[in-house]
Amino acid sequence: MSRLTTTTDELTGRYAPPTPAREVTARSGDGVTFPVEIHGRDSDPAVVLSHGWTCSTLFWAPVIRELTATGHRVVVYDQRGHGRSPAAATPAVYSTAMLADDLCAVLDAALAPGEKAVIGGHSMGGMTLMAAAGRAQLRSHAAALMLCSTGAQHLTGQARVIPFRSERLRHHAHRALLGSSAPLGPVTALTRKALAYGTLGPRPDPATVEATARIVHACPTGVRAAWGGVLAGLDLSAKVPHLDAPTAVVIGTHDRLTPLPHAHRMAALLPDCTGVHRLERRGHMTPLEEPETVAEVLAGLVSHHLTAVAPQAATDAATRTGAATTKEKSA
Repeated sequence: MSRLTTTTDELTGRYAPPTPAREVTARSGDGVTFPVEIHGRDSDPAVVLSHGWTCSTLFWAPVIRELTATGHRVVVYDQRGHGRSPAAATPAVYSTAMLADDLCAVLDAALAPGEKAVIGGHSMGGMTLMAAAGRAQLRSHAAALMLCSTGAQHLTGQARVIPFRSERLRHHAHRALLGSSAPLGPVTALTRKALAYGTLGPRPDPATVEATARIVHACPTGVRAAWGGVLAGLDLSAKVPHLDAPTAVVIGTHDRLTPLPHAHRMAALLPDCTGVHRLERRGHMTPLEEPETVAEVLAGLVSHHLTAVAPQAATDAATRTGAATTKEKSA
């Protein structure tokens, strides 16, 4: 039995994976192919979601349910080496460029040419959007963006999972933690407690703790360590000003992995920040902790920047067609 099947069987309630309406195959820049899930009706406005480090499409289950219930089409995929996406041959291959390549492949595979969508990323998924800044696919398809529980640089020194006072000591401790190849082992009371401390807000719901543990423990040790090494040296701050679509920032007030200062720095660098949404007493796993609010932010971006411009686009097209017809008659 695969790790994905095992995890799926152990997730229940709103965390159980919804069945996609269909799947397509994306082909990345290095020729690797991987499946892309599409939930909801093809006629509904599209939301594309990119998950974070050690997670998978399973992470988005409650947000998918919220969005499809309100008339949205949701596209999700597994980051390289996570879930059903094949791992790279060597750890050295993993990079932020690979994140961007895979996202662009997903946009090409799941959306029609020039079709607009709201694109959101959580943690490493948000860094994926930053890495893709300036890419033709992102500019062509992004009506608006969401950066959720993420940061652009200095992740290790500013994290608060290991609460040393010295930023230098925190940097070295978190760097070692991110790059660790030690197996997580089975899900136990101790590992649940450790993950809840590091990734969730105070007094989390037991079902959220369980879902977090099952999803994170399903990530292969080598993949976790390889991507952790990429994150330890991450600096995408120069990319953020090139995210020129309207962008919402979401952050949990008790996020120990990417604390509040990251959100405010990104907001200051963004050309068109629509607002910073603070989720009180939530940690790093905001889409699992408060999926209703995360879905609400995404739906708001759809309403203001995707479906709201469609009538005007149709009017403009009709005007251009009418003008062309008049010109032909005059000739």
